Amino acid sequence: MSTGDLPTAFGGRRILGALPERSNAAQGRSERNSQFHFGPFLSIQWILSMPAMPSPLRSRRSPTRTPETSRKPEILRPAQIFDPVARALDVIGDRWSLVLVRQLLGGSKGFQELRVRTGIAPRVLSSRLRQLRADGFVESVPAEAGRPVYAATAKGRTLSPIIASIARWWIHEGIGALDVDPGRFTETSARSVLESLPHLLREDRAQGVQVVFEIRLSGEGGGVWAVEIDDGRCDVREGYAYGADVRYTASARDWCAVALGLCDAREAVRSGRLHKEGGPQAMDQFFHQIARPDRPSDASSSFPHTTEGEKP
Repeated sequence: MSTGDLPTAFGGRRILGALPERSNAAQGRSERNSQFHFGPFLSIQWILSMPAMPSPLRSRRSPTRTPETSRKPEILRPAQIFDPVARALDVIGDRWSLVLVRQLLGGSKGFQELRVRTGIAPRVLSSRLRQLRADGFVESVPAEAGRPVYAATAKGRTLSPIIASIARWWIHEGIGALDVDPGRFTETSARSVLESLPHLLREDRAQGVQVVFEIRLSGEGGGVWAVEIDDGRCDVREGYAYGADVRYTASARDWCAVALGLCDAREAVRSGRLHKEGGPQAMDQFFHQIARPDRPSDASSSFPHTTEGEKP
């Protein structure tokens, strides 16, 4: 349709008015311009219609994650995780619980005695005893003096194997692994060493052995104790050991030094600080000395044998 036909193309009404006829030259320029402008457009369409080539960058991208693979695992609360060790430590894992139960396994004790034996501050001790009572490991029982004392319950006594295992680990592994200096225990009480002897026992050497030692100690922290070894087991009780096989006499401080290996027993005997009477058995033959881990396997000669009335 030419421009001259526009007025009659819409129901005979003149809308745009008469348009001048273009010359052949103008039409030629229009066609050339149309080819010029639309040529690049057609070329772009042709390029876009071609199949996509793989991009080197695309191969380096991580694979698309699905919701299942991208979701982080849910982190449970500790109490929801089945871990017997962790759940047990929820109850008995604070610093002083097992220490106090261990003290009460040997018999009922009052508040002040527990303080002396453990060194725990009063407020902390009161708090821990209150919690142990609430958990059913400790009970308060009446005493003759009027003030109540504390004792381990049947539930508390079930912790005895755990306490013994911890003590043996420290003696056999902890001292070396933690580089513990035995010299730090020079002021310890003789009672604490004597009551630890069951954990210091060399069970392999004590198998099939029956012997009773009597320990008589003077000075601060002194007293009398009976130490009995019976076929791989050790029992320590306060008091005289009638019919003892071996008797030791020393000051509490000197005996602790010898028992822990901080002082040579032979030198202590020569200097008169340690006396041994009775049979040939010697305590360091059956007990670990933490300061002397490399001593000879047969240590019975460390405590020279003397008979009643003889000079060491």
